Amino acid sequence: MKNVAIALLVSAATTTLNAQWLTLPTPSIPRTADGKPNLGAPPPIGHDGHPDLSGLWSVASSKGDLLDVSKRQPWLQALVRQHAEDLYKDFSGYRCLPQGPGYQTSDGLKRLIQGANAIAILNEDLTYRQIFMDGRQLESDPNPTWMGYSVGRWRGDTLVVESNGFNDRTWLNNKGLSHTESLRVTERYRRPDFGHLEVEVTFDDSGAYVAPLHLTVTLVLAADTEMLEAVCENPHGQQHWVGKASDAQRGAVNVRPDTLREYVGVYKGLWARTLRTVRITLVDETLYVDIDDRGAAEPMVPQSESSFFGRGLGYAFLRDAQGKVTGVVEQHVSGSYTYPRQP
Repeated sequence: MKNVAIALLVSAATTTLNAQWLTLPTPSIPRTADGKPNLGAPPPIGHDGHPDLSGLWSVASSKGDLLDVSKRQPWLQALVRQHAEDLYKDFSGYRCLPQGPGYQTSDGLKRLIQGANAIAILNEDLTYRQIFMDGRQLESDPNPTWMGYSVGRWRGDTLVVESNGFNDRTWLNNKGLSHTESLRVTERYRRPDFGHLEVEVTFDDSGAYVAPLHLTVTLVLAADTEMLEAVCENPHGQQHWVGKASDAQRGAVNVRPDTLREYVGVYKGLWARTLRTVRITLVDETLYVDIDDRGAAEPMVPQSESSFFGRGLGYAFLRDAQGKVTGVVEQHVSGSYTYPRQP
């Protein structure tokens, strides 16, 4: 586990700054009688009569078939396995590079600014997208870029965005799901009420997948807070990223089933500034970990009676003086985060 631990603790890191803006009430939004943001109020309408999608948004939930192995070309499935074995060290986000289409599957805050001829999407890591609304067509042979090219059109109250021109150095998620430069992305945005944004995403790439992939993301308005920059600061630390996922397998130990059962449960806490849910289940004497109930549980490899390796992260379970499991520590490249066990 030594080499794996090094990979967990030494890598590209991000920094955020504390500020009073994080608790500043958002002006000019509907509120309930007790002063809380009224997320169920009608959506704002722009000057063109369409819903105004502007706002600061955070991901509330996402679901889709990105993990459907049957949709992958054989060469891609082999590459995804290799990325997992390499602890995902080639992920562009770990290299301080833009995530491209992978921002649709990331959890960070994003701000939408809607204008008459373009919509801007700003991300915490200082990357941005431009969605042109002036009637132009996508280029038929675009020069590949990190963030691609996007055009949008309204169909009723739904904004339909088409994008192409991505380079092949990014992934669709942080679990090694690569794509080719023929990738085309279609997004459908709906704002059913003031506080929610629904996005349906289709990833179409015949060079890597036998059928399109689909993703549905629900975002919630991040009211009474602000988005601060979270900048990657160590783009040259890859030489210290050592170890393989198989190292954890070789270092695995046997843990009694009754001990494993004690860890089953739900743990919640803050990861950076995001509320995180860690759900631990037990199947056939193997612990599985699922993050934020996304239905993508992965096995955990025991390194000791209380420490495990899973999802490219370390997990250490905590006990009180009476021996009762009270929480779990999730070990990231940016540090350790403790999540208390829920009743």
